[in-house]
Amino acid sequence: MIVTLSELNQEDRVSSSSLYDVPIAGLDGEPLDLHRFRGTATLVVNVASKCGLTPQYAVLEQLQRRYADRGFTVLGVPCNQFGGQEPGTADEIAEFCSATYGVTFPMTEKVEVNGADRHSLYQALTEEPDADGYTGDIRWNFEKFLIGPDGVIRARFGPRTSPDAPEVITAIEATLPS
Repeated sequence: MIVTLSELNQEDRVSSSSLYDVPIAGLDGEPLDLHRFRGTATLVVNVASKCGLTPQYAVLEQLQRRYADRGFTVLGVPCNQFGGQEPGTADEIAEFCSATYGVTFPMTEKVEVNGADRHSLYQALTEEPDADGYTGDIRWNFEKFLIGPDGVIRARFGPRTSPDAPEVITAIEATLPS
């Protein structure tokens, strides 16, 4: 099911026209202008450094390198809501990602993806169903959302779905700008 962010425009949700206006900082603490992702296929992933799924960073970086020149990027969103598995400071997270996995894709500040303090970016994302029809709260670290160049949420993938799973690759390739 393809849902545009504008179709999700209710009082507490982000619309397609304002998705890129959502205020969020980069991992460096400076404002991260989400407008830079307009026109690209973007895989938004809530990440954590001390999780059993953390090796997905390596695969995410491989995707970044493989598709970056075709209008694709990964956007990592650190979150400490699942078992306290992202306890570090911004500097510690950046060092870990760079030194351990060679991460070059952009990362946001650490945010909450569930609950009363859920970041507004995740207000819209959590309404997107995955292939099994699940909508709602993020289930664990490394849940993935593919956003098209037009701001349309194209797919949602569960935490255990590897970033290089055939269904993810197929969705990315179908979403790349022409």
